[in-house]
Amino acid sequence: MAQKLIYLDAGAFIARHRESDDYHAEAVYGWRQLEHQRIRCITSNLVLVEAVRYLSRSIGNGAAAERLKIWLSSDWLRVLRPDTEIDLEAIALFEKYADQRIGFTDCVSFVLMRRHRIDVVFGFDDHFKRAGFHLWPGKRKQ
Repeated sequence: MAQKLIYLDAGAFIARHRESDDYHAEAVYGWRQLEHQRIRCITSNLVLVEAVRYLSRSIGNGAAAERLKIWLSSDWLRVLRPDTEIDLEAIALFEKYADQRIGFTDCVSFVLMRRHRIDVVFGFDDHFKRAGFHLWPGKRKQ
């Protein structure tokens, strides 16, 4: 993978730590590739909120908090915190995609990805494809 930066969506975090997730195998593979190739990643605090909220329900608050500490202290992950300008752009997208039920966090992610010229997202949400981004790592043959 030649991409130097990749955006992480909540699905990548969730599927990695939830063995019953439909995308667990793909997530484990993806995380190994990121580590092996030393790919730097970007996400937003909103994505982390979604991931931790979901993980706390499936693996408990303590385990989810430990994961969050690891993510926030890593040198390979940059966590962006949107400002009002980014929020306003995301609201415009949220309205634009209202008929497709795309969430606000995804709209913020779209804005951040465009601003940082990232076109690849580690995630499994087709909303990113509809917005013109590439999903990675994709479905692997079992």
